[in-house]
Amino acid sequence: MLRQKIKYKQMKNSIKTINIISIAIIVAIVSFFSSCNNSRKIHQISIIPRPERISIWDGNFELSSKTRILTESGSVEMQKLGKYLAKIINNATAFNIRVSDISEAKSIDNVIILSSNFSDEKLGDEGYKLQVDPTKITIQSNEPAGVFYGIQSLLQLVPNKILCKKIDGQEIDWEIPCLYIYDKPQYSYRGMHLDVSRHFFPKEFIKKFIDLMAMYKMNVFHWHLTDDNGWRIEIKKYPELTDICAWRVDREDQPWKNREQAKPGEKATYGGFYTQEEIKEIVEYARERNIEIIPEIEMPGHSSEIFAAFPELSCRGKKLEVQTGSLWPNIDVFCAGNEKTFEFLENVLSEVAELFPSDYIHIGGDETDKTRWKSCKKCQKRIKDEGLKDEEELQSYFIKRIEKFLDSKDKKLIGWDEILEGGLAPEATVMSWHGVDGGIEAAQQGHDVIMTPTSHCYFDYYQADPDFQPLAIGGFTTLKKVYSFNPTPPVLNDEEKKHILGAQGNIWTEYISTPEHAEYMSVPRMIALSEVVWTPKKRQNWNSFIKRLNDHYQRLEILDVNYCEGSYKIDITSKTDTAGKVSVCLESEIYNPEIHYTIDGSDPDINSPLYSKDFEIDKETIIKAGFFKDGNLIEKISEKSISVHKGLGKNLKVLRKL
Repeated sequence: MLRQKIKYKQMKNSIKTINIISIAIIVAIVSFFSSCNNSRKIHQISIIPRPERISIWDGNFELSSKTRILTESGSVEMQKLGKYLAKIINNATAFNIRVSDISEAKSIDNVIILSSNFSDEKLGDEGYKLQVDPTKITIQSNEPAGVFYGIQSLLQLVPNKILCKKIDGQEIDWEIPCLYIYDKPQYSYRGMHLDVSRHFFPKEFIKKFIDLMAMYKMNVFHWHLTDDNGWRIEIKKYPELTDICAWRVDREDQPWKNREQAKPGEKATYGGFYTQEEIKEIVEYARERNIEIIPEIEMPGHSSEIFAAFPELSCRGKKLEVQTGSLWPNIDVFCAGNEKTFEFLENVLSEVAELFPSDYIHIGGDETDKTRWKSCKKCQKRIKDEGLKDEEELQSYFIKRIEKFLDSKDKKLIGWDEILEGGLAPEATVMSWHGVDGGIEAAQQGHDVIMTPTSHCYFDYYQADPDFQPLAIGGFTTLKKVYSFNPTPPVLNDEEKKHILGAQGNIWTEYISTPEHAEYMSVPRMIALSEVVWTPKKRQNWNSFIKRLNDHYQRLEILDVNYCEGSYKIDITSKTDTAGKVSVCLESEIYNPEIHYTIDGSDPDINSPLYSKDFEIDKETIIKAGFFKDGNLIEKISEKSISVHKGLGKNLKVLRKL
């Protein structure tokens, strides 16, 4: 009997052990699949710009016709943002989601809550907290701007079809993964520039451009409204500016740099302008998307179109025709010795200041040729009367005088880095475009700076092999190069770094004549820049970015954006370990590329080895590689000769100085 009890106890313990093991196995399996499921969800999180902090949880919030949007009590701004979000959702789903005050809610279930009365100094004015639970979504911030950016992140968590503007009959699970995001921008100035002087773009495209900026949390639209090729803003006091200066003789069939200039008597038919009512409409449209519009009125150079109607404001007093294309150098600029020049500009800027609530007005100040000033009696008299050293200081006088006037209108002056010439105006902000040196100099002098160097931020430059791209002005700025940009030069000390407000991408339109072309040159480089200026440097990762960007291409297609896929060029690089072994890496800007390569000097084709990981070579080798799609080579084959010798990976010792 005792034996049976012992045997039973042993059997019971064995069963218990088996159960424990079974439970452990089950837990491990569940944990494994949960981990896999979590990895799947993480893969789906393709927010751009990448948030500062993000935690993924199990579960989903299901968007449905029962969902409601609740806003904090009595907040008009939250009501507007709630309606903005509801409109986007309802357009795509026909859910007819309603917006109401949270005080009127009978329950907090299946709701999206928007609140800007949060108190967290670290979030600043544009940061936000986004929490998705199975029964509710909460977006909190200190200011409405933060809620707006939280909405942009939320919309990037929903299936891409949410951006459709017509109800889609397809059955879609409108699930949003449960998560927590704590996010804020690294820079206060996150800008895009668009030149509408060289080529005019309609109001509808300006709004679309603003929508794209807002989607990626950019917050400043620099609107280049005047230049040698056309004046684009209605000024009530001077109707001649839009009657005459907004139009040029059409030479669109000729290359920009070699266009025949207008002949006297030829009818000017190309151009356009924005009425003040249209300006107000666009300014409000941008404001609702947390975008500040900074207008640019060029002076003292890049202003010859004005002399088609007001020749007396130039040094020669000669009537000019609005330029049809490039004319360089352009030596006709505003006469700095003529009081009528400043009277005219102050009248113009007074109306501009009324139209744009921005704290800033951009006055250009770049590429001012001083030739006419040197021979102009009025300008020379001004130099003498003001005790100026030369024409460089005359430009400084000009800028400082305009700054003083803008200050009287409660506006701040921004100019390109040439405004440093002859001495910078006291409170001026510098936009550094020649490189970063002008920005460094200005920051060291205590001036605020926006970095926009040609090397990384000129989006009118080629972004891929010119042989396969639309004609551009020149240069070469790839998507990867934009993403590598650091707006804050390490040479600055901590105090000087505070003056770097942010960065801006520029679209100059000498070679860009249509909205579709402007989109192609802007996107996706603008998206790369958005992550540069929003996301902490330690969170920026090129491989992560192109993976997330790949998910965004469908969104851009839904929005009918004519984007560029990037450069198909294969970069061939090598590295050597301490043992002297050489490995070869093949990379492209395109996510998950199909790369075929050879190591025997022959051209690769679809049957050549498919690159999947770095490979070793042990002798001098000619590597050739190409990007293939649907069995076809895209663009050109890349080629690189790599030497292998005994000295690779070894420490060198200098035996004798030469």
